Amino acid sequence: MDLEPTRLDRAAGYRMLDRLQDEATREATLPGLDAAAPGFADWIVTALFGGTYQRPALSLRDRQLLNLAALTALGGVDPQLTGHVRTCLRIGMTRREITETFVHLAPYVGVPKALAGLRVATAALEDGAPAAEGAAS
Repeated sequence: MDLEPTRLDRAAGYRMLDRLQDEATREATLPGLDAAAPGFADWIVTALFGGTYQRPALSLRDRQLLNLAALTALGGVDPQLTGHVRTCLRIGMTRREITETFVHLAPYVGVPKALAGLRVATAALEDGAPAAEGAAS
C-alpha cells in the first residue's frame, strides 16, 4: 500500500477552515493565537487544513468522527471539542449521530471521559450551534 505524499497548500487550508468553521469561531481563535505566538495560527492552518485535511482517503465526516474520539480520549480540551462538535453539524452530521459517538466511545476511552465529552457536546449543541440536522456534506 502506497501512501500519497502530503502536499501543503496554504490557500486550500484557509478554504477548508472557512468550510469547517464559522466566521465568529475563526475570528475568536486565529487573531488571539497569532498575537500570542506569531505565525503559529498560519502554520496550523497550512499544515493541518492545507495538508492533512487535503489527503483523499478519508471523508470530512470520517475525520470529524476521529477528531471527536481523539479529543474525548485526550480530555481537558473542551474548547477544541466544542469547535469540532459544531463542525460536525456544519458538514451535515445530525445531533443524534454526534451524541451516539460519545455513547460508542464509552467502552473504549472510559465512561468518565465519554461523559465529559458528552457534556461538552450537549452544551455545544444547545448553545447556538447551527441547525444542520439533515444537511449534506
